[in-house]
Amino acid sequence: MYKKILLPTDGSKYAKKAAKHAAWIAEKSSGEIIVLNVIDTSTLLGVSLEDTMIQYKKLMEMEASEILHETKKIIKEFNEDLKVKTKLKEGHVVNTILDYIKENKIDLVVMGASGKGGLDRLLLGSVSEKITRHATCPVLIVH
Repeated sequence: MYKKILLPTDGSKYAKKAAKHAAWIAEKSSGEIIVLNVIDTSTLLGVSLEDTMIQYKKLMEMEASEILHETKKIIKEFNEDLKVKTKLKEGHVVNTILDYIKENKIDLVVMGASGKGGLDRLLLGSVSEKITRHATCPVLIVH
């Protein structure tokens, strides 16, 4: 039923819980998990010097790679035989996730209820809420 499971992650505690749920679902449905981290390029807009921007972007890429590695490790600890891919994208977080869902014919999205930024839901609206409203497939939100 759920052959392609997308797991957007930011490394938060809820995202780690979501990884375990995605692993369980993938095991039951013989599905594959695609772990996706999106580097929010809008945060680069405030960086003025080109050298500083390049260094900041490299730092963000290193952090994103670590998040992907840790998330894959959580899934493999659940079941070593699960198929897991990792993807790193850049762009607006919500739009990038929604585009990925459509372009890759994702069957299910599993994601944490809230990310690292505690106030972002109050100020901007949460990523998980926007994905739930606009995704073209079922979305499981994990607390």
